[in-house]
Amino acid sequence: MFGEIYKNKKVLVTGHTGFKGSWLAIWLKELGADVIGYSLDPPGAPNNFQASRLEEKISHVHGDILDPDRLTAVFQKYQPEFVFHLAAQPLVRLSYQEPKVTFDTNIGGTVNVLEAVRKTGSVKVLVNITSDKCYENREWIWGYRENDPMGGHDPYSASKGCAELVFGAYLKSFFSPKALKGRSIGAASVRAGNVIGGGDWGKDRLVPDCIRALSEGRAIEIRNPRAVRPWQHVLEPLGGYLALGAALLRDPEEYSGAWNFGPDDASHLTVAEMADRLIKYWGGGSWTDLSDPHALHEATLLKLNCDKAHARLRWHGVFSIDECLRMTASWYKRFYAEGQAKDMYPLCVEQIRNYESRIKGKEVEER
Repeated sequence: MFGEIYKNKKVLVTGHTGFKGSWLAIWLKELGADVIGYSLDPPGAPNNFQASRLEEKISHVHGDILDPDRLTAVFQKYQPEFVFHLAAQPLVRLSYQEPKVTFDTNIGGTVNVLEAVRKTGSVKVLVNITSDKCYENREWIWGYRENDPMGGHDPYSASKGCAELVFGAYLKSFFSPKALKGRSIGAASVRAGNVIGGGDWGKDRLVPDCIRALSEGRAIEIRNPRAVRPWQHVLEPLGGYLALGAALLRDPEEYSGAWNFGPDDASHLTVAEMADRLIKYWGGGSWTDLSDPHALHEATLLKLNCDKAHARLRWHGVFSIDECLRMTASWYKRFYAEGQAKDMYPLCVEQIRNYESRIKGKEVEER
């Protein structure tokens, strides 16, 4: 896939110890890239970074995106050609507890990455990962398009909306052909919905909360069973990011800007429906309703319009929601059955290969 565009290229991934970042680093490694990861320690244990023994397979650099000097020094040392920025404070509920950390990390950290890109002549492509929650959410049934207003009720969502505004300013002021004066940078900001898959043990996320309960024989505790979420396997948006990175290298002016990578309507389920299906693929379990009318605000409905990615990148989701849940459950069941000494990297690669074959099959059908 991607025309071997990543083979032998230096690719820097911030946040590679996180859930999405670790999967992206594995995929890039399998594509033949020289992967450099820059991140703090994993947010907790267990985690996919350690479960897949990723530190043994890529150049792992421990660092904070809030340390601009160290970040810039790493850019200067490794001279990356591609940069995927995923490092963030990614949790809505934690943002209520630590709003300053959330704003500092998601806005100030993004500024530091953009500055490092601006000062490093080797960088040809930047893919800045934010969130579907960057949009001003009006709780309507239509999907948000890339040119809809930014917003944010909670600190996390607001921080992502601000990060998008910062990216837009850098794109126009520093990464445009006129500003670059002969240098070429393709820069895009990408937004995806809720992702699921093996190796996520993040706090206050539905699937990790379900897996923790199921693996311990407890009932799953659900805060908002009627909330509707757009669910997709982690490989779906990552495939979009990689396709976009390849396109940005070929034609930076054409593909720079904002992009949505979300699931189709069939993958929009309530939290209760998701829990029921995950229990089914796990092989047993139950859930209990802990709804609290005085709970902190969380969006109940948020959809993305992905027409731009469909039309211009020919990107489409290939997994049904049930396939996503089967893949996710099988990953965790393997992990718990074989113990934490097991290297989960081969299973991650197996699922990546499955995704790639599905994409190739879809391309053949379209021809």
